[in-house]
Amino acid sequence: MAEPLKHYAVPESRAERDRVHEAVRAFTSARALVPPLSMGELQRDAGALVQSAGIPAAYRDFALVLLNNEVWRDSFAAVPYNRRTLILPPCLRAKDKCTAATDELGLVCARCGACAIAALQDEAERLGYAVLVVEGTSIVTSIIRAGGIDAVVGVSCMESLEAAFPHMAANAIPGVAIPLLRNGCENTQVDVEWVRAAIRFHTPAAQRRRLDSEALRACVDGWFQPESIAALLGTNGSVTERLALGWLGKAGKRWRPYLTACVCEALRGADGTAPPAGLRAIALAVECFHKASLVHDDIEDNDDLRYGEKTLHRCHGVPLALNTGDFLIGEGYRLIAHSDAGHEQRAAMLAIAAEGHRALCVGQGEELAWTRSPRVLTAGDVLAIFRLKTAPAFEVALRLGAVYGGGDASLHAALTEYSTALGIGYQINDDLDDFLGTGTGDDLAGRRPSLLAALACDAAGDAAAAVFTALWRCDGRCSDVLANARRIIASSGADTRARALLDEYREHALAALGNVRVPELKMLLARVLHRILGE
Repeated sequence: MAEPLKHYAVPESRAERDRVHEAVRAFTSARALVPPLSMGELQRDAGALVQSAGIPAAYRDFALVLLNNEVWRDSFAAVPYNRRTLILPPCLRAKDKCTAATDELGLVCARCGACAIAALQDEAERLGYAVLVVEGTSIVTSIIRAGGIDAVVGVSCMESLEAAFPHMAANAIPGVAIPLLRNGCENTQVDVEWVRAAIRFHTPAAQRRRLDSEALRACVDGWFQPESIAALLGTNGSVTERLALGWLGKAGKRWRPYLTACVCEALRGADGTAPPAGLRAIALAVECFHKASLVHDDIEDNDDLRYGEKTLHRCHGVPLALNTGDFLIGEGYRLIAHSDAGHEQRAAMLAIAAEGHRALCVGQGEELAWTRSPRVLTAGDVLAIFRLKTAPAFEVALRLGAVYGGGDASLHAALTEYSTALGIGYQINDDLDDFLGTGTGDDLAGRRPSLLAALACDAAGDAAAAVFTALWRCDGRCSDVLANARRIIASSGADTRARALLDEYREHALAALGNVRVPELKMLLARVLHRILGE
């Protein structure tokens, strides 16, 4: 886990700042670092940098800021001026002379010339920047989350830069962070020439189109409209085909086919053209596998609802639902086998899908065996089930996209590690959502293995274990026992420990991306990670 920054010192002289800059450039060039880097990675590398370059330890976090800037340098340079934002702090103004007004977005400069704000704002706006003069990170964070920023030049104190980092990292936004030379709440100072150089920095030759993840998401959603599904799957009018087509078109987040498309498109290069037609068949195959698993899970868990509607077996009976799930698995393999990929690619994709299918069945089998004879599980036991139940589906989705997009063996290894952490994190997040009442299920009420129950039993001991065992073996009305189990989870701090584990697996996933050498893919997977697991 990353530690909070501790050394907020900024070199007073430009010569000393330039010396740190040069050391950072040499360090990043030698290591060929690819953005984004996690805070933990930046802290590790900044520590190595100051030690190897003889930089005073007090400037470690200043070096960290410059290191992050340098890693993003090429990506930032490729963003046109009119898709960038300059963010300045109001504390740069000359407080006793300032006549600026304020509105809901921050300070509205009166152009009195008493401070550097007007000159910097005018230069940036002439180039096409949007400019905000705001205090704190709340407004900036809201704009970042809304997807309104493609690149940032941000001026602030070290504390505010640290606070903004998670939101920048979560959205993989290229940026140049420039710390104030003198902190405080008023009459602060910044290296104006440094800010001007950052504002102007642009390399048209390096300009490339950033993959529009939202447009790709809309494209993938369009692949699952009824007419689009029917065009690929076809139908002879049989009951099974009709049920399968209808089930595929049901609501859902479509994370898995979206991940397939993301990997392929990032490897292909964001050239503004539509995804290749054959990618749609691979993405649909991924969703066939996923939707089949949901049909079977609903039967095995005896669930009544899915997507707020009756489950397939409640509508049509277990035999027809079971057969429809089997049909969807077959369709997934058929779509891959008859895709326009090369022979070796098709063989590789079929092997990946089969291995994932097998692992998911093993994980589901472990859960089903537990439901027949429930017992107290350790957190490690539950995480092992999560690893088998969920991670393989993400791995299949990611690696099929990598095969179709031409990824190499090192990428597949990184995606396997990433998907393991993502899948486990996804299940932890799902458990937390269920406990808070914001999810779509409830493993406690459904008497399925629960990480929160395992953590509560570990913290509260035998008394808690007795309550959960009674809940799992309850045959009648269990509302009182369920309420007691929820109280134990809340009082034991199990939810807090689960959030800490979620943070750990988020870090594990980001660390796995350290081996991804394609910047656009690494940025996209970082954004996807935070969309799925939160910030």
